[in-house]
Order: sequence, then structure tokens, then C-alpha cells
Amino acid sequence: MFKLPDLPYNYNALEPFIDETTMHLHHDKHHQTYVDNLNKALEGHDDLLGMEISELVKNLDKVPEELRIKVRNNGGGHFNHSLFWEIMAKNDTKEPVGEVKEGIEKTYGSFDEFKKKFSEKGLGRFGSGWIWLMPDMTIVDTPNQDSPLMDGKMPILGLDVWEHAYYLKYQNRRAEYIENWWNVINWEKVEENFKK
Repeated sequence: MFKLPDLPYNYNALEPFIDETTMHLHHDKHHQTYVDNLNKALEGHDDLLGMEISELVKNLDKVPEELRIKVRNNGGGHFNHSLFWEIMAKNDTKEPVGEVKEGIEKTYGSFDEFKKKFSEKGLGRFGSGWIWLMPDMTIVDTPNQDSPLMDGKMPILGLDVWEHAYYLKYQNRRAEYIENWWNVINWEKVEENFKK
């Protein structure tokens, strides 16, 4: 059975940029629901329940067709959020480090230009979805709970732009949420993801 991962920090650790109430709702309710629905959809399919979430999401063709949409939505939600929690932290490193820093600067000219392009992609995502940084330093977006992993590509950083990620604090001000999110990225974890 899939399980909700613990947050790697306290619920209030990302204040004032992401509030404690949102973190409880987002992690304990939204993410938990994806996990519960995924486990329910896969009841009786022990081979699939025994897979790592990344392997399941990457291999949706192994899921019976009648369950595939439920597994895509809920498995994608579980994978995406599990990555999202890990790439955030309360720290003083406000810019990329190591090879990710080099890759961003080589591709975009500067970190500020990268931030601009990434933020524009987040503002341009119609409705709910995610914005991703890939190991080749491209920025991609996906709708709903889809992930680049569904195309066999592992992202190293992801931003949740579903309204449930920010509505309690920012209401409809997605731009302000994105701007503040840059203050809580765990660039050491992003570098670790890149090296993997």
C-alpha cells in the first residue's frame, strides 16, 4: 500500500511564504486523498501496490485500462506532491548551487532570467497543473496531476499551481504565490535530484 510521506519539516516551517494552515490542508487532506484513492483503485493488484510510486507513474501501461485514469490522476498526485514537499525548506540558500546553478546560467544567462521564464510558465498554465525543471534545464508544464515521468522523464524541481496550493493565503493571486515560493526552494535537494 502507498503511504503519505511525512513532511521533512514542521507545518509552519515555510512561514510567512506558505502558511501553516495551507500546509495542513494541502498535505493532510489533498495529498492523503490521492494516496487513499490510489490504494482503493489498486485493491487486489498487489504487484502494482508493491511498486515504487515513480515506477508506477512511469509505467501506466502496466495498469489495467479500466483503472488507468484513476491511477494516472491519483498516482500522479502522490508522486508530484511527494517531490514538491522535498524541494522546499526554510533556508538561506536563495539561489541554485553546483551543477544546477551552472546549467541554469548556461541555458538562461542568469538565475533572474530563469526565474522570469519559470514564473511566466506558472502564470500561463491555464487551470490546474504543475511547472517543472528538467535535468536538461528545460521548463515544462503539465495539466492536472500529470508529470513528465509519464513520458519517462524525471523532473528535478516542481511547482504546484493548483489553487489548493495557495488559495487560503493568496486567494486568486497566483503571481504573488509564485514570487514568494522562490524563498522556500531547497536548492541542495534540487542539486541532489539532478545528480541522481
